[in-house]
Formats: sequence, C-alpha cells, structure tokens
Amino acid sequence: MLASRFVSTVILAGAVLAGSAAHAADQTSPAAPAAAANAATPAPPSPAAMSAADQLLIAMGVKESIANTVPKMMTEFERNVTATRPEIRDSLRATLTAIKPEFDKSAVATYAKAEALLALSMSEKDLVDVAAFFNSPTGKKYLAIEPLFFQKLQDVVGPWSQSLSTDIVAKAREEMKKKGVDF
Repeated sequence: MLASRFVSTVILAGAVLAGSAAHAADQTSPAAPAAAANAATPAPPSPAAMSAADQLLIAMGVKESIANTVPKMMTEFERNVTATRPEIRDSLRATLTAIKPEFDKSAVATYAKAEALLALSMSEKDLVDVAAFFNSPTGKKYLAIEPLFFQKLQDVVGPWSQSLSTDIVAKAREEMKKKGVDF
C-alpha cells in the first residue's frame, strides 16, 4: 500500500512539477531561452521555500517513503539471499546492520534533492498553500483515498488504452486500404 502511495505521489508530484514548468514556459519571453542558456545555475531555494517543500513532501508521504526504502530493500535482500543460503543469515544481518548508515545517508541526500527540486519548482506561497491543503481535513481525506483512486483509475485507463491502440491500428489500416495502401 505504501509503495503504491509512493508511486501515486511521484506521479502526482510529476504532474504538479510538469504543470508548473509548462506554466513557467508560457510566461517566458522569446528572449528567455537565450538568457537561460547564458544564466548561471539557479539560486538555491530560500530556507522558507525548503521548509514549505519539506512540509508538502511530508504530507504527501514522500519523506516516509524515501526513509523506508533502505530498510525495505535490505530486508528484501536478506530474505532473497537467505532463502538459498540460510546458514549465512546471522553474518549477513550483521553486515547489513553495519553498512545501513551509509545507505541511510544516501536516503537523506535523495530526500534533500527532492525537497530542493520541489522548492525550485513552485513559489514559496504556492508551496505553503499546497502543504496547507494536504494538511487540512480535506487534503488528508484526499491523501487517504489517493492510492485506491489511482489503482481504480488504472483499472479504467489500462483496458481503454489497450483497446484504443488496437482500434487506431484497425481504423488506420481500414482508411489506408481505401487509398490503395495496404500495411
């Protein structure tokens, strides 16, 4: 369920970021591409924007998902290895415990990148507003139904997409055949 929520959250975040990028692209002047090419790397987000992005990512479950990735992967790795080599369970578990802090640091660094990416993608006010929504009773209700909604949506969109693909090929062939082209 949490993995499904993480995927849904990533999809939602991608949609938000894509929409924000498209909006920004619509707002640029024709000279903007040349200026952007000559511009240095963007200024780092403000501490307030980073804080707002953090609150939003927490509300969306992204922080928890990233934090749980290392332990889940290590547990899965241990289960897979010890299924065929049960005699090394204790040694492997000790090894994984010893190396876990190194990988936990990578999870923290990944979260910081996600936080900065979001903080740079939306205005501080928008981040605060969206985080407030997700922390509101209505936003919490949305987050609660979101995984099931996306699962049900896939149940609707998946078959439609498959049917659409077949229908497009059939209709295109039919119309091209009328023009004397067979493929």
